[in-house]
Amino acid sequence: MDWKVFLTTFGILFLAEFGDKTQLAVLTMTAHTSRPVAVFLGAIVALSGVTLLAVIFGHLVQQWIPREIIGKVAGVLFFVVGALVFFGKL
Repeated sequence: MDWKVFLTTFGILFLAEFGDKTQLAVLTMTAHTSRPVAVFLGAIVALSGVTLLAVIFGHLVQQWIPREIIGKVAGVLFFVVGALVFFGKL
C-alpha cells in the first residue's frame, strides 16, 4: 500500500466533504429517522459505491488521456462548479 497516496486522498476528501451537502443530508436523515446506525450504513454504502465508480472511471480515463490534461480538466470543473454554487445556480 502506498501510504502517502492513501493519506493524501484521505486528507483531501475529508476536508472537501466536511460540511458539504452530503453531511447535511445524513444529519437531517438521522434526526428525522432516529436510526443512526441505518443511516450510517446507508451513507457508507452510497459513498463507497460512488467512490468505486470514480476510481474505475479514473483508471480507465488515464489509459487514454494524459494526466496533465486530466488535472487541467478537473481544475476547470472544480472552478465551474464553485462558480455555479457561488452564484446560486447549483
